[in-house]
Amino acid sequence: MAHQSLPPDEPRNERPAPVWISKGTPAYRRAELALFLAGFASFSLLYCVQPLLPAFAATFNVTPAASSLALSLTTGMLAVSILLGGAYSQVLGRRGLMFASMMLGALLNIVAAVMPDWHGLLIARALEGLVLGGVPAVAMAWLAEEIEPAHLGRTMGLYVAGTAFGGMAGRVGMGALTEFVSWRIALVALGVLCLACAVGFILLLPRSRNFTPTRNLDPAFHLRAWGGHLWNRGLLRLYFIGFLLMSVFVTVFNYATFLLSEPPYELSQTQVSLIFLAYGFGIVSSGITGSLMVHFGARGVIACGFTLMLAGTLLTLSVPLIGIIAGISVMTTGFFIGHAAASSSVGRLATVYKGHAASLYLLFYYVGSSIVGSAGGWFWEHGGWSAIVALTGGMSLAGAALALAFRPRTQA
Repeated sequence: MAHQSLPPDEPRNERPAPVWISKGTPAYRRAELALFLAGFASFSLLYCVQPLLPAFAATFNVTPAASSLALSLTTGMLAVSILLGGAYSQVLGRRGLMFASMMLGALLNIVAAVMPDWHGLLIARALEGLVLGGVPAVAMAWLAEEIEPAHLGRTMGLYVAGTAFGGMAGRVGMGALTEFVSWRIALVALGVLCLACAVGFILLLPRSRNFTPTRNLDPAFHLRAWGGHLWNRGLLRLYFIGFLLMSVFVTVFNYATFLLSEPPYELSQTQVSLIFLAYGFGIVSSGITGSLMVHFGARGVIACGFTLMLAGTLLTLSVPLIGIIAGISVMTTGFFIGHAAASSSVGRLATVYKGHAASLYLLFYYVGSSIVGSAGGWFWEHGGWSAIVALTGGMSLAGAALALAFRPRTQA
């Protein structure tokens, strides 16, 4: 018998017919812009330190693996808070929780900028990850609940495009600003910009029409909800796919900054940050993923994403700089195609408690970022870039195999 995404002992309640937000309406356009701002703010705050890892290593006299903690601790805490945020947004509501997360994340970025010592910066970054968890899982759940299902793939792709733009702007902006001001001032400037994004978000996002609050703070209820989703083998495959996608992506970018800062390339901080312009390919590819899924299905699109990631990581073994840049661009394109397809498939497979389902996907996703992103430091220190390629290439192959075993239209 197929497992359902319904916790044991939880009755199926009759619900009114949903009132969808349809493509082309003013509410749809406002939702697109609001979620774009949410993706931009949360992901620019999350990843703004990635091009600064070599600067942290020099400023605080720490190793490359230790400097990666400025990102890995943030994503690790984000993974935990996403799980809690996805659950308790069922009680607290989606819109307000996302707004509070954006505001607090921006303020903590400013706090991290003024911390005088390494451990203080790490604490601020860990807290930043903790509060930012209120955005990603809740945004996925909001989209799955409010957007007309026929347009969910496209809208999810646009939200992912917002996260791509935020990730790119945060990284490239940090690198460019540090050419003229200190990295501390650059972090403060980004925090102020993201405070403005939070205000724009709350003014634009339509109020929920289909959200039914669960007046239940009992942890056992949430454990049953998560357990119900984990019994769904289709969802479980998607969760491991998310883990592998993010593991490869973050590890390549973390240590590419060190690769390009050292001989024979010896690029400046600004020049290194320009590799994150590869996110432009992610913005485009995630925006068209919905159309690709119509023609090739989620299974084929996710497998294609991993194949591109494998090809891209292998291409970075080229000695010429243009080969490395091309490889990173191909890898980035594959990542955003795979992530947009996988994340929208979670919303389709989870028949109930979509916030819990989305939070589990993102838990696996960011655990991959945190664990493998830091573990990659050992590979870098002991085997150089070829060891990083072996690690990420092997994970890409595993992801492609897992994607081909995925059956999105059945409750496995």
